[in-house]
Order: sequence, then structure tokens, then C-alpha cells
Amino acid sequence: MKRIIIFSMAAAFVISAARFAPAVESRSTDLAEQTSVEVTVYNSNIGLVKDQRKIPFIKGVQELRFMGVASQIIPTSVGIKSSSHPDGLSVIEQNYEYDLLNPAKLLDKYVGKEVKLVTRNSYTDKEEIVPATIVSSNNGTIVYKIGNEITFNHPGRIIFPRIPENLIPRPTLVWLVESQAAASLDVEALYLTGGINWYADYVMILDEKDTRADLSGWVTIDNKSGAMYKDARLKLVAGDVNRVEQVRPAQMYPSPVKKAAGAPQFQEESFFEYHIYKLDRRTTIKENQTKQVSFLETQGIPVTKEFIYKGAPYYYQSRYEDLIAKEKVAVYVEMMNKKEHNLGMPLPKGTIRVYKLDRDGSRQFIGEDRIEHTPKDEKIRARLGYAFDIAAKRKQTQWEKISKDTYEVAFEITLRNHKKEDVVVKVVEPLPGDWKVLESSLEYTKEDSRTIFFQAPVKKDGETKLTYRVRVKF
Repeated sequence: MKRIIIFSMAAAFVISAARFAPAVESRSTDLAEQTSVEVTVYNSNIGLVKDQRKIPFIKGVQELRFMGVASQIIPTSVGIKSSSHPDGLSVIEQNYEYDLLNPAKLLDKYVGKEVKLVTRNSYTDKEEIVPATIVSSNNGTIVYKIGNEITFNHPGRIIFPRIPENLIPRPTLVWLVESQAAASLDVEALYLTGGINWYADYVMILDEKDTRADLSGWVTIDNKSGAMYKDARLKLVAGDVNRVEQVRPAQMYPSPVKKAAGAPQFQEESFFEYHIYKLDRRTTIKENQTKQVSFLETQGIPVTKEFIYKGAPYYYQSRYEDLIAKEKVAVYVEMMNKKEHNLGMPLPKGTIRVYKLDRDGSRQFIGEDRIEHTPKDEKIRARLGYAFDIAAKRKQTQWEKISKDTYEVAFEITLRNHKKEDVVVKVVEPLPGDWKVLESSLEYTKEDSRTIFFQAPVKKDGETKLTYRVRVKF
């Protein structure tokens, strides 16, 4: 008897609560009410969206369905506020609904319910409508009950009477809010979304003597966030913001065609430990669009070309009876990011592609490399490839064990220059363990605790031999 009384009291309470709970009014807002949108894109596949809308509210508690947000929204990052009446709107509850409408889910929701099947009569050429009940829908096979009979894979086109209430066409933010007055408020929804990224691409055109270059920079924005941002204020953040996962989209290469110099479209400023690039005009970023905007155009940058021949630490650990594997001489170009060199702005990381005019005056691609975030007054260095007309070979001339952990090793490096001008080859030797150079035919420079280098001049159609002996202790 006691259990019956408790159950009856609970039932009475639920009925009473349902009877006297006030109905909550619900309204929706979509992009038609959007007054402004700002998108800040980070180069770690994430964006910050500030969506501003003017929305009418009633006084009291109500449900607000905020539609038109990115499908890759991060729900835990969402916030809403009234910019016109900061204290006039408070949030009681927030939800993110993403049970999106699609054919499979629509079929699942209509299992056990009646639909219409439309077929065309081949004799009368008229459409015939047959009422049917969906019995099940599994792996693309739909079972129907038509009258008192069961069939499957009916050829008819399905007509559903309505969209189920718990299916929505696009992701929607739902807030339970309380407004202090019946008024139209300026509301800003702020959230992070994945699927939007940006990166920089640079085009360099070398002059005939490889001593000067023109440089243009492009920003590429790749939007797969699941939303369009119309007439957006665009900001880009350059820097290594800590993220759990980073995904780089497929690249769209900018054209090497040189364009007329103009005023920069982006204004750069420092921000925390990063840099912000603000586009000085509004732009529309469409869904599933890759957009490119020019952000740098400068001419006459002094550059230097460098030839580098590099060894390896394992060369000192074993005896080699013959020539060590044939190695190539790499070609680099360098420039200083200085104002007096027609640069001097923080350059975001990206890919630099280098072109040069051939004898016919046509631009030819000569190499590319990745550059990291580069502050002003720092060096930019890009490896373009390997020198065709500079040959190098290495021969080990001594390998002697002095004690159980100490060796003396000597090398002869031969450099041959088949170009029409003299060159200087930088020979970089990474030394293992504790080391000491005992003798060398050219002066060396200690770059760090494990690296030395030689500057080896080689005359045109000439040859230079570099020899040195070193003691290493492992």
C-alpha cells in the first residue's frame, strides 16, 4: 500500500508540474537577421567566428534557435551576449543540435508510419499514388506494408508528409534565455569552428645575376567549416597556437605572373606572442571555397646564392675502402627580412616558389622550399635544388683506432666546377662525439659544438681539393 501511495504522489506531482508550467515561446533566427560577421582564422585549422544579429525578444524566458552556424562548430566554445544591452539578456541553458536531416535518418524516423509511393503507369503515362507503411529500413533495403501485404525495394518515389520535429536541416544552437524587456537586441554569438585554415605562399622572381629578386606573397584561406561568411571582417593570426591536432588542406598554388605593385591589403600588428593580419576590406568566404588574397608585393630585394656540400656523422664511425656514396651540392638563396632591403614585416610560414627568366624572357620554375614564421631583421633561407655543374666526391684517406674509444679520421674532398664563373662551395661537416681538428688544407669555422664548415673557392672549369684530419672520441 505504501508503494502505491508514493507512486500516486509522484504521478500527481508530474501532472501538476506539467499543468502549471508556463509554455516557453520559441523563435528562430537565421542569416537574414545577421548584421555583421567577423572571422579570425588561425593557421592550425581553426577559426573564431563572431556572428552579430538583431533579434526581437519578449520579456521573460524563451527559447532562441540560432541557425546558420558552421557544421564543424566546437560546441563547448560557444558564448552569446547582447552588445546593446549587456545586462538585459541572460543565458539559462545552451544546446547544440546536430541530428541533421538526410535520407537515411528520414527513413529511420518514419519506420512504423505511413508514407506515399509514387509510380508512373507506363500505359497511361500517369502517376499513381499508393499509401504504404515503412516496416523497416536496413542497409538500403526498405520493407513496406501495402494493404495486408509485405514487399521490399518498391520502385516508387517516396513522399513523406512532413519533416520530423527532431530532425533539422542544418546544425543549430539552441539557447534558453531570459530577456529583461520586450525589445530588439543586438546579439553576438561567438564560437570556434574547425575546418577553416590559412597559409601563406610566396612567389620569388630572381634577376639575371641572382643578386636581386622580386617577392609577392599570397594568403590562401581554405573553408571547409560548413558555413558561408558573407561580407566578413577577416583577420588572420600567424603563430604556433597550441592545438591538439593540426591538419593542412590541399594546396592551391598561386600564379607566378607578376602584377603591378599596390598598397598592402593586410594591416599587420603584434598580438600576444603572435601576429595578426587584418584585411582592410570586407570579403565573402564561401562554404567549400579556397580563396587567395595578395598581402605582399615588393621589388629589388638583395639576395645571395650559396652552394653547400654536407657530410654526415656516420662517416667517422667506420672504415671506407672506396669512395663514399656520391653526394650532391645543394643550392640555396638567402635574403634578410629588413626594411632597408624592401621587406621588414613579420612573414608567416608558408611555401616559397622561385622563378627566373630564361634567355627567351620566359619565367621558369627553379625550386621551392618551406619557410617558418620569420620576424623582421631575420634571415630567410630556401633550398632550391642541386647544382648540375658542380661535382663533388669524398674519399676517406685514414681511419685509425687510437684507443678503445678514440679514432683519427682523414678525408679528401674534391670539388670540380664546370660552370662559366668561379664559385665558392661551403663544405659543412657534422662531427660526432668529442672532436679536434688536427690539420686541414683550408681554414675552418666552428658553427656549433658538433659542426664545422670550410669555404672552398673553385675556379671556373677548375678543381679544388680539401683535406683535413680529425680526432674523434665516442
